[in-house]
Amino acid sequence: MPKGDKSSYTDKQKRQAAHIEASYEQRGASIKTAEARAWATVNNLSGGGKKSGSGRKNHDLK
Repeated sequence: MPKGDKSSYTDKQKRQAAHIEASYEQRGASIKTAEARAWATVNNLSGGGKKSGSGRKNHDLK
């Protein structure tokens, strides 16, 4: 997957990024900066990419 490819994100994550990006643009950030910040925020909130179902966490069994 090439850098910057958004195909691994869910529709919800894409909608969140679009909303956040619009908010940054409204506050005066450039389009490029707003997009970068929006995706960074989505990654921070969700861990990035598609992540659904059980078995995601690495349980340390001792």
